[in-house]
Amino acid sequence: MTGKNGLTYADAGVDIDAGNALVERIKPAAKRTSRPGTMSGLGGFGALFDLKGAGYVDPILVAATDGVGTKLRIAIDTGNVDTIGVDLVAMCVNDLVCQGAEPLFFLDYFATGKLDLDQATRIINGIAAGCEASGCALIGGETAEMPGMYHGGDFDLAGFAVGAMERGQTLPEGVVEGDVLLGLTSDGVHSNGYSFVRKVVEMSGLDWHSPSPFGAGTLGQGLLAPTRLYVKQCLAAVRAGGVHALAHITGGGLTENPPRVLPEGLACEIDLSAWPLPKVFGWLAATANMTEEELLKTFNCGIGMMLVVSADRAEALAQELRDAGETVVTMGRVVPGEGVIYKGSLL
Repeated sequence: MTGKNGLTYADAGVDIDAGNALVERIKPAAKRTSRPGTMSGLGGFGALFDLKGAGYVDPILVAATDGVGTKLRIAIDTGNVDTIGVDLVAMCVNDLVCQGAEPLFFLDYFATGKLDLDQATRIINGIAAGCEASGCALIGGETAEMPGMYHGGDFDLAGFAVGAMERGQTLPEGVVEGDVLLGLTSDGVHSNGYSFVRKVVEMSGLDWHSPSPFGAGTLGQGLLAPTRLYVKQCLAAVRAGGVHALAHITGGGLTENPPRVLPEGLACEIDLSAWPLPKVFGWLAATANMTEEELLKTFNCGIGMMLVVSADRAEALAQELRDAGETVVTMGRVVPGEGVIYKGSLL
């Protein structure tokens, strides 16, 4: 039965054909992330993964979910959306590896008011690039077109990652007094603290297209540097032996994250003079007149991942990580106490 002037879903602002076209566009990118255990392509009601096919005998599954926070605002305002998907993947898979797990597969949720095929393709290509770099299959996701909920070019992203390890290999495990703290340097602010960052930029009088006060390119480009992926390097170190714990330095910075991997009665003694503070954090601190205490509990301050390793394996593991392309800092040791004990100064 056909009525006059019948209202369609497209009239309400949702274009099903555009959603289908997006799935077709991103299939090649998703296919590039295929790995042992992948069973299905995009488009089904659910995504399948074969743990036995991935080589596991008695696996424990580990799951993580995260977003990118208000870093999205900079990506939207500048139109530079190509690497925001890398951030999304990194925020999930870098957490998984801290449990000793190998990331296996990833699903994304992309919500917007009006689907822009080119923009969405760029974003999801970034997600696929992050998955490929971390050995993780992009096996599914959801695109939601929600007029009235998101306005203009606004969108939101969420990610969901699942990993596994064999039973008995869960981290943290075996942390003792005298263990050495190895820091892997960050590629900037990564994906935490951006509500503060945006407030500082507002205070500075600069805009996203102003020359960067801490590096090459524009301010927006500098602040959109994607979160570093530590997965393959850290898994190799874990398999080499001697790694007792890993801490992904995200929200809460160096003050809040390291204690999460320590047993009761032990603390991280961190020498702040062991590495130079990256210029972006120096600029943020100076512009906002931040105290060192506030800086340390807000940002990664140049260390994106921390490994707790046995003292007799520290140099060998540091060299292995350097060989894998990491800049490694011997940043301290495990001592009796509680939380984080700082020596030296960053500012």
